Amino acid sequence: MPAVGATHEVTNQVPPLTGYDPIAGDAVLAEACVRHADPATLASLADLGRVAGSEQAREWGRLADENRPVLRSHDRYGHRVDEVEFHPAWHELMRTAFAHGLAGTAWAAADAGDRHAHVRRAVGYLAWTQVEAGHGCPVTMTYAAVPALRAAPALAARYEPGLTGTGYAPGLTDPAAKPGLVAGMGMTEKQGGSDVRTNTTRAVPAADGTHALTGHKWFTSAPMSDLFLVLAQLPEGLSCFLVPRVLPDGSRNVFRLQRLKDKLGDRANASSEVEFDGTTAWLVGDPGRGVPTIIEMVNATRLDCVVGSAATVRAALTQALHHARHRRAFGALLADQPLMQNVLADLAVESEAATALAIRLAAAVDGGETAFLRLAGAAAKFLVCKRTPAVVGEAMEVLGGNGYVEESGLPRLYRQAPLNGIWEGSGNVIALDVLRALGRSGESLAAVTAELELARGTDPRFDDAVKRLAAELGDPDALPLRARRVAGLLALCLQASLLLRYSPPEVADAFCATRLGGDWGTVLGTLPAGVPVSRLVERSVVAPS
Repeated sequence: MPAVGATHEVTNQVPPLTGYDPIAGDAVLAEACVRHADPATLASLADLGRVAGSEQAREWGRLADENRPVLRSHDRYGHRVDEVEFHPAWHELMRTAFAHGLAGTAWAAADAGDRHAHVRRAVGYLAWTQVEAGHGCPVTMTYAAVPALRAAPALAARYEPGLTGTGYAPGLTDPAAKPGLVAGMGMTEKQGGSDVRTNTTRAVPAADGTHALTGHKWFTSAPMSDLFLVLAQLPEGLSCFLVPRVLPDGSRNVFRLQRLKDKLGDRANASSEVEFDGTTAWLVGDPGRGVPTIIEMVNATRLDCVVGSAATVRAALTQALHHARHRRAFGALLADQPLMQNVLADLAVESEAATALAIRLAAAVDGGETAFLRLAGAAAKFLVCKRTPAVVGEAMEVLGGNGYVEESGLPRLYRQAPLNGIWEGSGNVIALDVLRALGRSGESLAAVTAELELARGTDPRFDDAVKRLAAELGDPDALPLRARRVAGLLALCLQASLLLRYSPPEVADAFCATRLGGDWGTVLGTLPAGVPVSRLVERSVVAPS
């Protein structure tokens, strides 16, 4: 019996969420890994799964987010150094990601004969970035730089071994001496944003075959990366260049960090404005073909926008499930109350659909399905990223006031949630890119249509949705106005096709009834009567490691 006047006896509080395995313990992710790869691929991720669900990893994520990067433009003597100082937890996150092959390693593994290298990486990335998403940005850009850099074989030969390495060595030193390299990207400028063809950064050829760049980049993420792919103007037009921070002779390149952005989320990562002033660069690809060259990098980052958003959704769902299974209200556990089960089940359906589509896109990289990726990747980026803020917000409400405080981790997820929908091109840009993919050739539409046909006849609501999609595409003159509608419906049909073929019938039925059949409210938690919500919830509970 507590003493009279005692006020701090702790009861009905949720235990810490640690000691679980977000890879093998997540039925949806594990099934997707085995489906698109094999059991050996899943087994190869066991160590990463144990680390990702550990208390140590959660602490790294918290510390990296709470201790923002600091710009050191000059040293104590007044010399310009243009460095960014990160918390040690950031380096632990980066070191773990690189050690487990989440950066550029998949390209080398695929070249060596690993048929499932990109699925393995995507599964690991989806699990690991649930710990902290900000460091996923340089990990993604390192992964994405490899296919773009291959447009310049001599540069690829010099830098690709480092980009595909599993070592991580922070600091500005000779890239040749590092066990692994980090890559970044500099595309946008203040006058244009996503309209990169308006870039004004200029490139002037030098006698030694290099170019000197002059200009200002508005968003350059992870500025302590070893090298960057950037866009600049030549007389032939916008061109792609490689800019290393340290030159082959060991001297530092001109890379003036003007300021760091004060961002909504992604706080562990530094985003900067960079001034080039005679900065040494090497041409990548043909002059005037900068956008087609760097689009190889953009397409790879787009994959991670989908995978990363699926990770954010899964992390929020895991928090909500954990809380509801331990917190009591009105005489019962939250997880046993019908209305809460409806909310949790709806969140689970959203998460499963996002995960299934994300790993399917990674399998398309392994399979060389370029035409499929061109259209499916854009549509998936539009819908999955667009849905993430609403899903995280609903998960936060499961925790109530406990979810609104920083200690819960939900505010960090909520701040992060809009990022992937903005990165590389916001909703309108991506929806219009869906139209470009549809109109450029018939190959992309044919590849996506073939994917949808695999589920044709299994559910009348799905069949009706595919017919609606065909009708939308049948009126090309009005497509620009309806681009968002088309992109969203296309992604929903792809998700439904996957769920109908691979998920338990109750998951696919709930998805088709709500997302396609219209038996759904305007908010999450409005699944129709008859949906076995308790089974959907149990399927999404993450098993301990």
